[in-house]
Amino acid sequence: MCLCIICTQEYFNQLISSRRCSGIQVKHNGTFGKGVYANSEFQEDELILKDEILVGIQHSSNKVDCLVCSFCFRFIGSIEKQIGRKLYFKNMGLSGCCDGGGDSSESEEDERERFNERGAASSSSNHHSIPQGVVSSLMNGEMAFPHTDKFPLPSPLSCPSGCQEAFYCSGACAEADWESSHSLLCTGESSESVSREALGEFIKHSNETNDIFLLAAKAIAFTILRYRKLKAEHMNKQAKQSVSKQSLLLEAWKPVSVGYKRRWWDCIALPDDVDPSDEGAFRTQIKDLACTSLELLKTAIFDKECEALFSLEIYGNIIGMFELNNLDLVVASPVEDYFLYIDDLPDAEKDEAEEITRPFLDALGDEYSDCCQGTAFFPLQSCMNHSCCPNAKAFKREEDRDGQAVIIALRDISKNEEVTISYIDEELPYKERQALLADYGFTCKCPKCLEDSSTA
Repeated sequence: MCLCIICTQEYFNQLISSRRCSGIQVKHNGTFGKGVYANSEFQEDELILKDEILVGIQHSSNKVDCLVCSFCFRFIGSIEKQIGRKLYFKNMGLSGCCDGGGDSSESEEDERERFNERGAASSSSNHHSIPQGVVSSLMNGEMAFPHTDKFPLPSPLSCPSGCQEAFYCSGACAEADWESSHSLLCTGESSESVSREALGEFIKHSNETNDIFLLAAKAIAFTILRYRKLKAEHMNKQAKQSVSKQSLLLEAWKPVSVGYKRRWWDCIALPDDVDPSDEGAFRTQIKDLACTSLELLKTAIFDKECEALFSLEIYGNIIGMFELNNLDLVVASPVEDYFLYIDDLPDAEKDEAEEITRPFLDALGDEYSDCCQGTAFFPLQSCMNHSCCPNAKAFKREEDRDGQAVIIALRDISKNEEVTISYIDEELPYKERQALLADYGFTCKCPKCLEDSSTA
């Protein structure tokens, strides 16, 4: 499934217009395929782009630490609820930062029931533990901390279908997620999946192996739902000129098609603990893992008219696209901001507030500042090529509190100059940089690498 350069160029132009970032353009060239170029001059630290997520997920292990909107990834609830949840799950040994781990695919209700069966004995050994009743009061809104009115958060809305896995900051986000992919991937009563039981098995398998499969499922569900919408619109128009289902599917596939693709089992980096002599067996194992995941997903949401999406080749390329193009999804925690605010109060106010907050901060330990962590595909950001001496970077400013990618100029950028970012730590030695970039399928020939290669 491929699209012509003209079609993809039109798509990028529409994206740039919708993002209101007229200072850039996506252009194709013969050397690197496509890249992002400045349409106007940018000064150092100036905003170049805020790119919205096409598909993204919060890492499964991070869900016990941070309650965020399942669509835009803003923190939701309240400072008290965020702290209460973290303490509750930490007492259970389910914190994402704990070695205890646990099945993070469970709902909060399941986790509470299991905790009640075990009792609170595990928390009694913690010198800084908070009584279970106090933690419950925080989570239920029955207890308030001082000054949290300075950090208001949207009230959480549960998935309307009742899956207890997705929560939102607003009805608009809930509706957008439902229309985008969740209606096919929801395990609730109103799910449009073929089999909710099979979908549960797919989610369980993804959480136990690699949650990148959940992202791939979102991309496929997104394309199926977009295809159905385009088909309905075409039928409603009663167009005189018929359009083939394949043409509609290609149009629906367009947003996913723009990312650079290689099959996952070909491009995934060889782990340090795998001997190079075992590389072939490792890549076969990865391919088999993808095949198992695809069969589970196919049983759950298969659509005959979109059958092409369910080939192992397409599935492998979607996951490979994420492996090569994804940007870490990071949203700073308002809990950290809250405790910093308390620390900066005048001495008298600070002492009064800390009489209440200090035991909770001690109980949280280093995990008080845990941010929302995940991975996402951003269509415009993914077009930015690499340089070991980049002129831009992904950087969240104080006002950036959702999952959008924010690209800032590292130095002054001239009109028509290519906007580049670094895919790796550019401060690494030359040979280490080249080894890491080999996983992306290219040899870097940026000015820094050309200079370093002459002395290596």
